[in-house]
Amino acid sequence: MYQYNNHVVVMPYPGRGHLNPLINLCNLLSTHCNRTTLFTIILTQEWLTIIESDPNPLTNIQFLTIPNVIPSEINRGTDPIGFFISAQNNMEAPFVQLLDQIEQSVNLIIADATLKWTIDVANRRNIPVAAYWPMSASMFTMWYHVDLLKKHQHVYVDLSERGEEYIDYIPGLSPMKVADFPVVDRGLHDILPDLVSVSKKAQSLLLATIYELEPEAVDAIKHKFKIPVYTVGSNIPNVRLQPTVPLNEHSYISWLDSKPPRSVLYVSLGSYLSVSSTQMDELLAGLKQSEVNFLWVARGEASQLSTNSGSNGLVVQWCDQLRVLSHSSIGGFLTHCGWNSVKESVFSGVPMLTFPITGEQIINSKVIVDDWKNGIKVKSGRNVVKSDEIVAVVKRLMNSSSVEMKEIMERVKKLEVVCRESNVEGGSVTKDIDCFISNSFPASN
Repeated sequence: MYQYNNHVVVMPYPGRGHLNPLINLCNLLSTHCNRTTLFTIILTQEWLTIIESDPNPLTNIQFLTIPNVIPSEINRGTDPIGFFISAQNNMEAPFVQLLDQIEQSVNLIIADATLKWTIDVANRRNIPVAAYWPMSASMFTMWYHVDLLKKHQHVYVDLSERGEEYIDYIPGLSPMKVADFPVVDRGLHDILPDLVSVSKKAQSLLLATIYELEPEAVDAIKHKFKIPVYTVGSNIPNVRLQPTVPLNEHSYISWLDSKPPRSVLYVSLGSYLSVSSTQMDELLAGLKQSEVNFLWVARGEASQLSTNSGSNGLVVQWCDQLRVLSHSSIGGFLTHCGWNSVKESVFSGVPMLTFPITGEQIINSKVIVDDWKNGIKVKSGRNVVKSDEIVAVVKRLMNSSSVEMKEIMERVKKLEVVCRESNVEGGSVTKDIDCFISNSFPASN
């Protein structure tokens, strides 16, 4: 058996939005340390089946499994908090058991910060550990300072009385209304602050962002943490990699090829969390009435929607999102504002219509619209967005000749260039990756 210079064990949270960026980070780290490090990524059996369908070109990345210990009756889509708590309570024991069975000694553990027990396990065994935060730095600093929300009595407030007040005291986060803040109606405010605080027990903190995207939030985190904090990039796939299936074999690619430049709105509301059937109906009606071409990835609802998508729409269950966003016919992205989707949109130079559903998505929407100013808000608050409102914002975003959209596109293109430059030699991500490797890997060459 080939002996690598280093062996890194990686423990992601069992969700697509956590697994994908960590696998992409391992690919990036591998190239920076000349493939001299073995990366062992620990998956539940459920996720190994899914991941194995995505071939990995790197031979120094392997997958090992633990059992599906989260009860099958807990659905990650309808009960995300229950699923999250179950992952905290049930995954530690099988992870420890597997760690005991690994033959090559482990030099480093990269732990998804949302699985706080991973950091405790590493410290008990005197294995260096890096906490990986897969969401935005803005979300991290918000949860870290939840004590300030409680101090100002902005947790569980009556929105009818105080919803218009501004929260303007979170370090690194620009002001936003209480009514738009996710913590006001989520019980997670008693759980997540502990997760971000336990990251201080790690030897380093890895943020899945680019410094230039969130400089104030990153600086605020570095100010509070004594351990090194690295911005390790977008952690999205390399769009230039050769696809395993020729593009013309995908019917949606042929459909996109037939459309004029910047004439198609791409629509995706994420993998699991969903909107109500009423909202789905309003969204579909608005898209059809807008007469704008749209490609909608609707997964489970695709068969129902595809029969009623009208002449200007195509509904599919799956697509290669980054390749779609990079297609010349795409002029906008109606997104739930999951952090991975946001970063893919930024790197592809595509403006966004923000349609957050819950949690960090609300913070991300605020960053897109208020801070970057490279998108338009569709949804805020908890009310159903009517079809006529959807028609209006879709036409605004897809009107490339308007003064508003010309200004937005200037900002979109500038941000795209900044992010791409962060990954070249001398860029902020490249510097942080190299620094992390030199400080964390005993023998990186």
